[in-house]
Order: sequence, then C-alpha cells, then structure tokens
Amino acid sequence: MRYFIEFSYNGSDFHGWQRQNNAISVQQTLEEAMTLIQGEVVSVVGAGRTDTGVHAKYMTAHFDVKTFSKNKIDFIFKLNQLLPKSIVINNIRKVKSDIHARFDAISRTYYYYISQVKDPFNYPLHYYFKEKLDWDIMNEASKIIMNHNNFECFSKSNTDVKTFSCDIDVAFWETNVNGAVFKITANRFLRNMVRAIVGTLIEIGLGKKNLKDLEKILVSKERGNAGYSVPANGLFLTKITYSNLIYLNNEDN
Repeated sequence: MRYFIEFSYNGSDFHGWQRQNNAISVQQTLEEAMTLIQGEVVSVVGAGRTDTGVHAKYMTAHFDVKTFSKNKIDFIFKLNQLLPKSIVINNIRKVKSDIHARFDAISRTYYYYISQVKDPFNYPLHYYFKEKLDWDIMNEASKIIMNHNNFECFSKSNTDVKTFSCDIDVAFWETNVNGAVFKITANRFLRNMVRAIVGTLIEIGLGKKNLKDLEKILVSKERGNAGYSVPANGLFLTKITYSNLIYLNNEDN
C-alpha cells in the first residue's frame, strides 16, 4: 500500500532534504528511523528538495509498505520517539497506489521571514536585515514577477531541469511590527529560486534596482543580472496542495 507521510522539520541541522553520501539529510534520517521500526527497508520520495538550512512547516513524502509492523498510531508515536527533535511526524494517510508526492502536487507555498529588529529568539529562523526597505515598491515588483513564467534568472546555475517555467499564483510581502514575510505560491519552484527572488526584491527595496531593471532581469534569463541569494535560515516550505481525490478513506493497515 502507498502512504503519504506529513511532517515538519527545522533544517538547521541538515544538509537539505535529499540523501547525500557524506552529509546528514532529512530523507536519510527519516528512512533510517522508518526502516528500524518496520524491520525492512523503507524508501521515501519527497514532494520537493529543500536546500541546506531551509525549513519545512509542512512537507510530504510517499512510501510503500505491505503492512505496518505496528498500527498506524503506534507507528507515528514510535517514529517521533526515534527521530531527533528537529523532525516531527504529523500524520500518515493512505493514498492511491499510483500517486506521487512530487509530481501530483498542485502547488507549493514558501514563506520567507525578515526581521528588522534584533531579537535573540528570532535570529535563527529569520533573516535579520536592519536597513530600511520600501515594502510598497517591493510589492509592486512582486506583481511584475507574477506576470512572467520563465525564471531562469532566479535559478541556481548549472541546474539540470527541462524547463524554467513556473506559474506563480501568489507573491506579496505582508508587513508586521518587526519586519515582513514574503509569501509565494507556484505550481513548481527552481533550485534557489525563492531566495534569489527575495534578494532581488530587497535590492529594489533599497533603491539599488528599479522596476524597469526587474523587467530586464527577467527577460535576460541571466542569473548574474538578478540580486543576491538571501540566507537559507529565513525560508520555510509552508504548504503543499493536492487533490482530495488522491486519498483513500480506508485508514486500516
């Protein structure tokens, strides 16, 4: 049977989601714990590949088992006992056998947190940026980005992808008393895309670039023309949307 596992993690201690030869990843940590409980090798396929230091308030992955070694509730409890404090399992749901966590996702949402107030409790999970920013012009720039669908200029160099096309449905800054949160939703994202967009918008908010520059950057498709990549610690994968039709009502093992 195929299942979706829904979980959250603090990415500070991991070299990204994807399993690597010489570094600890979220995928490896999760697979090893699940394999230990099941007594058989369990492989998980994630809905995306967060980079080193990026967090996930909501992440999904699919895996296949014939039956759980324990009932599902006990499996989740045991798994949370084994996993480090930086990963928590929230739910496991049975899905149709041909459903893929990555390819069947309809949309993904990322939040990027900026704090303009020095705070010893926020700094590990926010980008502390004290210079004054023009949030209004940054939101105007966000609207321009939404009018485009080729984002090669914001993609990590030498990325092996077939297309740089992404459909962005939401992109805006929501301000608060200490800073702002950039919220962006799209059907897919390129590697480093959100951090490069935020860095470019910050340069616009500082007056180092303007809206006409942004149009030229997008048309150029050149990463070197865009702004810098902001630090990973402020970035959170926050939501992944699927059709409700993928889930099976039978929650038995």
